[in-house]
Amino acid sequence: MKKTQPMDWDHLRYFLELARTGTLAAAARRTGVEHTTVARRIRLLEKRMGVPLFVRAAAGHRLTEAGRQLLPAVEAMETAVLGVERVAPANASSSGPAGLVRVGATEGFGTLILAPHLARLTQQHPHLSIDLLAVPRMLHLSRREADIVISLERPRQGSVIVTRLADYTLLVYGQREYLARRALITRREDLRQHEFVNYVDDLLFTKELQFLGDVFPPERFTLRSTSIMAQYQAVRAGAGLAVLPAFVADRDTSLARVLPREARFTRTFWMSMPAEGKHQARIQAVWASLKEAVQAEAARLVPARLA
Repeated sequence: MKKTQPMDWDHLRYFLELARTGTLAAAARRTGVEHTTVARRIRLLEKRMGVPLFVRAAAGHRLTEAGRQLLPAVEAMETAVLGVERVAPANASSSGPAGLVRVGATEGFGTLILAPHLARLTQQHPHLSIDLLAVPRMLHLSRREADIVISLERPRQGSVIVTRLADYTLLVYGQREYLARRALITRREDLRQHEFVNYVDDLLFTKELQFLGDVFPPERFTLRSTSIMAQYQAVRAGAGLAVLPAFVADRDTSLARVLPREARFTRTFWMSMPAEGKHQARIQAVWASLKEAVQAEAARLVPARLA
């Protein structure tokens, strides 16, 4: 009797990543190989299964009916593998965390606060690589766009681990020369007479970035942008006032706070990861580093002095 060959887990993990990401390039990034390797592994798996598992299209790969039937079994195998890794001896590997971790964060926070800390983390762990997605949009764990997501809204769906990462303060800022040539601002109502720089309303990715509204609706926006860093540069150029994070604007001596006690906002960063991430050393290392980063930057995130 011919002996049946055991299923190769390596083939299956490439199948799992392609099913989650939808493209060869994304699956290759997450597994640390070339996209041709992912394609070859999928072909070998399909040959072994005797059926196509994906439909190839210009936009990517989507599961066939056979692929959808296979997916739950492979996810169960992944859980078992992670369980084995979890109970392995702590000293089984002395090289530290290894592999790629994708971190999604808002643009300003990712650029100014997280990037330096994550760079130092990769220096401490030479086998660890990090993709920092510092973008002005919402990233989704459910679509496997990132391994860890830092957002302004707490995720409320899916099997995820969530923690309140940090609060941060936002204030109204203006260029000092702009403020010197305009009427003095002594109360909140005076803000209505000034030009403002703001987000593009219909492209706002979260309601947590709505600040002006009914509080002091300006008569005119001189510039709007989806990018907080673009807004910051516009204020530096004297385009008007803007609500900016203190950790972005306080470092710039050309800017001054406007009515810091009356026009002050607080928002919260939430950090989340898929539930299986708690069993993966590389994700846990980055998760812990991000917590340390916000603790080290607490004074920048929430300034104690508001005068």
